[in-house]
Amino acid sequence: MSNIIRSVSPRVSYIASEHTWIEGKAIQQLETTANLPDMVQVTGMPDLHPGRGYPVGAAFFSQHRFYPALIGNDIGCGMSVWLTDLAVAKQSLDKLEKRLGNIDGPLEEHLLADIPAEFSHCYSLGTIGGGNHFAEFLQIDEIFTPFSALDKKRLILLVHSGSRGLGQAILEAHIREYGHHGLEQDSPESGDYLNQHQHALDFAVCNRHFIARRIMERLRTDGQQLLDIAHNFLQKTSVNGIDGWLHRKGATPSDRGLVVIPGSRGDFSYLVEPHPDAESLFSLAHGAGRKWMRSECKDRLSAKFTVDQMSRTHFGSRVICRDRQLIYQEAPQAYKPIDTIVDSLQQAGLITVVARLKPVLTYKTSGETV
Repeated sequence: MSNIIRSVSPRVSYIASEHTWIEGKAIQQLETTANLPDMVQVTGMPDLHPGRGYPVGAAFFSQHRFYPALIGNDIGCGMSVWLTDLAVAKQSLDKLEKRLGNIDGPLEEHLLADIPAEFSHCYSLGTIGGGNHFAEFLQIDEIFTPFSALDKKRLILLVHSGSRGLGQAILEAHIREYGHHGLEQDSPESGDYLNQHQHALDFAVCNRHFIARRIMERLRTDGQQLLDIAHNFLQKTSVNGIDGWLHRKGATPSDRGLVVIPGSRGDFSYLVEPHPDAESLFSLAHGAGRKWMRSECKDRLSAKFTVDQMSRTHFGSRVICRDRQLIYQEAPQAYKPIDTIVDSLQQAGLITVVARLKPVLTYKTSGETV
């Protein structure tokens, strides 16, 4: 493990095998974050990459105060996984895409009555959002560790989304009032933020539920939820006997059971059993991690690949993305190979791989953007 969890300084480390590429700027951001007042430990995951001021794919542990800016604007962003009743052998991509249609708009009227009262005002409930968010059908490619809920004959539905505009509004209001200085624990201000944070977490869980529900209803199927877990959130906890605040920004908890680590839309995804460890701040990678900035993707790829070519993968899977900018920004080439991420976690003794999943149909957006 010592060769995989690499120490930068007494309070800064990151997880990477010799085959895992980590950008220098991301490590610099780890070091900058470690210098914040009351910060105890900072750990980068194998999918670590630079963010807007603070790194993505990292966990941060502080005492006495916490930093909402480290969580970012998508509080509660995470993954849910469902084992559907759709038979792998009977599916046509054309029929799946046609039945699915457009799910960018408001929920269907018959679902409105089931919305919890505290979220009834949220127009965006049940929608995926932009960026790297998606819903994806996958088939089980290989099972490595027996798990009773898995069935290779049935499609899996993976939903990646968060709190939509709610988390953004919470962060913007906080930054306007308090900047990036953090909040002292037990202060009235920290209590207000924690209440808002919990509301956003609850909304994100609800959002993923309704995304999955409307998708399965359109495809006239049902499913069993295997997991729902966030990777952007704040948690009051203890690490190595120290009470404090664990911030996760693109870092999946390793102490809450089975998790999914998705690759890019042209790569495998993995179901894994975590092995909790304080050295990794009880966290794992949340995905493959970006390799290219969004602003450079179209220039790098548009001369080589048309939009139609980008909507097909070497697996034979299909990508529904009518946004001509986004389809290049989210290209598989813009992300690290998922196997280097999973291998790093395995070599560090942090996971056991349960199953490898292969994409079948990925939904990003049906909206047109030139």
